[in-house]
Amino acid sequence: METSDNRRVIGATGGALGLSVFAAIFGACCVAPWTVGLFGVAGAVALARLSFLQPYFLAGAAGLLAVAFWWTYRKPAACADDSCETVSRRPLRWLVWCAAALTLILAAASLAPFAVGYLAG
Repeated sequence: METSDNRRVIGATGGALGLSVFAAIFGACCVAPWTVGLFGVAGAVALARLSFLQPYFLAGAAGLLAVAFWWTYRKPAACADDSCETVSRRPLRWLVWCAAALTLILAAASLAPFAVGYLAG
């Protein structure tokens, strides 16, 4: 794998992690009352006003994770016929899988109040 491929995978994975953190922050006011303690009342109100953006951030994180998985698991074009030596992609795969797990956990935590409200009503 070339260095540019490593940078692309790390960039896509970092972008997915960043968007998942944004989605969790925007949904934090509904998930846990500690948001008020961390950001104060004004910060909690500001995050609540941005909660309509949460689905877009989750979709962006999922898209960037898809790109990261594609870059990590694809066979390089130069080595399509198995004629060249490839570098181990195991660290990149671990990074992508950890990012996917973290994104899934944060998405579940931020969407839990909606699921509870839907099931209760």
